[in-house]
Amino acid sequence: MAQSSDLRKNLKILLDGDPYVVVEANFVKPGKGTGFTKCRVKNLITGAVLDRTWRSGEKIDLAQTEVRKMEYLYKEGNHYYFMDTETYEQYPIDGDLMGDAVDWLIDNLMVEVLFFNEKPV
Repeated sequence: MAQSSDLRKNLKILLDGDPYVVVEANFVKPGKGTGFTKCRVKNLITGAVLDRTWRSGEKIDLAQTEVRKMEYLYKEGNHYYFMDTETYEQYPIDGDLMGDAVDWLIDNLMVEVLFFNEKPV
């Protein structure tokens, strides 16, 4: 668990059970009252962007994510298949989830894939 003062760009947090990445974080100290942190966060699953505000000292859950080195294998339909270089497991990733990154894929390309709850995001 982290506090609102720990919010920084690229920190992965958990909001309502979904993983988000902090895109922008600004601490604001008004002339009167306690400070707060204004953040812009992006949902790692849907891509939706939200603006959120946390009061100073408020607790925030961190998302338990993992980055794995994977190798791009092939495309089948709208799915792109990647192989974990340590376990040799193959994972299909939906083309919609990948966005513009699909334009840069070539066979046997080594990439880093972010996982949340054992699923690539």
